Amino acid sequence: MSVVVLGAGMHPWGKWGRPFTEYGVAAARAALRDAGIEWRDVQYLVGADTIRNGYPGFVAGATYAQALGWTGARIASCYAACASGAQAIDIARTRILAGLCDVALVVGADATPKGFFKPVGGDRPDDPDWLRFRLLGATNPGYFGLYARRRMAVHGTTAADFAAVKVKNALAGSLNPMARYRTAVTAEQVLASPMVADPLRLMDICATSDGGAAVVLASQAYAARLGARDAVRIAAVSTVTPTYPNAVLELPNFATDSWLAVPPPQRPFRAAIAHAAYEEAGIGPRDVSFAEVYDLSTALELDWVEDIGLCPPGEADKLLRAGDTALGGRVPVNPSGGLASFGEAVPAQAIAQVCELTWQLRGTAGARQVADARVGLAVNQGLFGHGSAVLATR
Repeated sequence: MSVVVLGAGMHPWGKWGRPFTEYGVAAARAALRDAGIEWRDVQYLVGADTIRNGYPGFVAGATYAQALGWTGARIASCYAACASGAQAIDIARTRILAGLCDVALVVGADATPKGFFKPVGGDRPDDPDWLRFRLLGATNPGYFGLYARRRMAVHGTTAADFAAVKVKNALAGSLNPMARYRTAVTAEQVLASPMVADPLRLMDICATSDGGAAVVLASQAYAARLGARDAVRIAAVSTVTPTYPNAVLELPNFATDSWLAVPPPQRPFRAAIAHAAYEEAGIGPRDVSFAEVYDLSTALELDWVEDIGLCPPGEADKLLRAGDTALGGRVPVNPSGGLASFGEAVPAQAIAQVCELTWQLRGTAGARQVADARVGLAVNQGLFGHGSAVLATR
């Protein structure tokens, strides 16, 4: 049995100043319309949680069920930071594969504060996320800058390469009606923007945004009964954790595992996330038509291009310069515009990526359409070792 994406919907990203529930409900209704079903037809709802004063989305599954109207549908809620959406999809997909339901709705939305993320209030000296802010002052952009510096030192990447990633993604985002930033930029504009965390400038780093995304998942048999016989198929979902020792520094930690006695694993964490999805689907990087990757910064996109196997380590810059990862290139990366164009609405991000996979594989992505797209990969990760990858095929 296969699980398919019957419907996909989003609320446009931006800074709207409204409750996150409104964005999630708008995305859910759009996904239901796209699927051609009613809310009362949904048997299972999974809410990807945001955090509100220590309570996860008030709790998100029930929040959306109540806002849509109580129907007695079963629910679940999950929080895994930026991997929340992928875990929510995994929960719904697994329930369908188990034969416990035929159709499920997955929703994620957020309303973020102005500026960069800061720790939730209170003193929590046993919380590594609290500690990295309070002991090191290590904001998210601070981490992004460290990763960028490492890439420059190890692979020779330049600030001009980082700027080229932003130029590429801004052009794609200018073609996406759901994106927050819809203006093309030049490399000169990127390099003239204010320095935030050397070597990363303001336009190298994604913003925090409001937004929502939702997908309707169904068994292939249920979709066929509705006449959707060529629906996009979810071929794999990976939510793997790191393998000890994790020898690469990961947000929010400020030390790695020791590998004095035990050698590092064959694949570092980020590479392992994509590999697990490939293994489950029985395909490889060469089969990928396009990818949505976690571009918290321009430098991180280049790292992810290598982590998902589109090229060997250190060669993502070459793909970028050759135009291979741009719209119209051999394997476009972030044809949606990525986080560079959307910003972070944390619980919605991985779901929004799957919306883009769906539209591209259907051939309905408009001016940003990837030609003859057959396999799409979406990857990101959440704090504390939450992996997140979804492979979709047509």
